[in-house]
Amino acid sequence: MPEFLARYFRPKPIDVDVVRGGLWTAVDATAYAGEKAAYQAALLDQYKIYVEMADRISARRAVANGFFLSLNTATLTAAGALWGSASLRSWLLFVPLCLLLAQTAAWFWIVRSYRQLNSAKYIVIGMIEEQLPASPYWRAEWQALGEGKDKALYWPLTHLEQWLPVILAVVYVLGFVVAVALPR
Repeated sequence: MPEFLARYFRPKPIDVDVVRGGLWTAVDATAYAGEKAAYQAALLDQYKIYVEMADRISARRAVANGFFLSLNTATLTAAGALWGSASLRSWLLFVPLCLLLAQTAAWFWIVRSYRQLNSAKYIVIGMIEEQLPASPYWRAEWQALGEGKDKALYWPLTHLEQWLPVILAVVYVLGFVVAVALPR
């Protein structure tokens, strides 16, 4: 794959050391007048808020998927209704095809963006967990799942989600070719 395309289609791994370098501020337990418990409580509160933010990103991603599925269905339904019209020339299906391809492209990029955003958020969550008594995500869950590398243990959902718009785009193009090629 050419480099300019790889930049957009292959996600670049997040540099954990860069994230770690930007995560912590100069505020530590000494800024809390030496009260380690107050510092830990503040850290736990930030952790809870950040985990909630990551969860909301996942919920927004699910809403976006529903939106694009509905939009694709509506466009396909309209194209089917037009196709049923006796006066429609098959090449006019090019307009809904372009709409569908634009929708699947936007869908692909949005899912990819959510994937990148959540990847960064979960790295930050893991780094915060390094300062907490337990690390349920960073050390326990993620390692139990083979860090997403072993597909027999876990196949990250966003990897699958990204293929759906691509598969639909291919089906739409093939459907268009068949519709134009077949006599009416």
